[in-house]
Amino acid sequence: MRNVAPTRTNLMRLRDELRFAETGRELLDQKRNILVIELLSLVDQAVEYEARLDTSFAKAYSCLEDAVMSMGRLRVGAMASAMDIRSTIKVKQRHVMGVVLPIVDTGFSDHGPYFSPLDTSVSLDGAAIAFREALSMLGHMAELRVSLARLSREVRKTIRKVNALEKIAIPDLEETLHYIRNRLEESERDMFVLMKTVKDRLHKENLEVTQG
Repeated sequence: MRNVAPTRTNLMRLRDELRFAETGRELLDQKRNILVIELLSLVDQAVEYEARLDTSFAKAYSCLEDAVMSMGRLRVGAMASAMDIRSTIKVKQRHVMGVVLPIVDTGFSDHGPYFSPLDTSVSLDGAAIAFREALSMLGHMAELRVSLARLSREVRKTIRKVNALEKIAIPDLEETLHYIRNRLEESERDMFVLMKTVKDRLHKENLEVTQG
């Protein structure tokens, strides 16, 4: 309970503070629910995407192994060096309840073919395509993981704020308001009794004067 004087001014001020705190709690509760929904949605996406990413890398390495088996490690390495594939990563932003989340866009540019198709394994082209797809998926996976970390941190902060209002600030205000109301009611009763006593005494004195 706050240490404040039991006055009507403080009563009105604390009522306003209580209404403000309750409104803040409701807004934070709504924010928490929205963030949790977004967080769970991204968790589902991340689980699904991680499985797809594992499959994509497994396919890429399998194609690379096939190419090495058919062409030899040195020749595959030489042809890989001839490839001129450039990547670009663009990072944008989106906002969810004030939380900044990244949007990662991975692009590739190349001007193939890099080598003659004669005496080369089709697995080499397959490996190049598969690794490109896997690297593109890595960008989105990084987007999901950063978003999950930021949303999780914001959810924890919001929960702490909601708990602070629900368990500390609002009960403290309610207790203080209850104390002030009781004290004001006692003061009003005391004043009523005092006024009645004074009135009765004045009435008695008037009667004595009149009879005397």
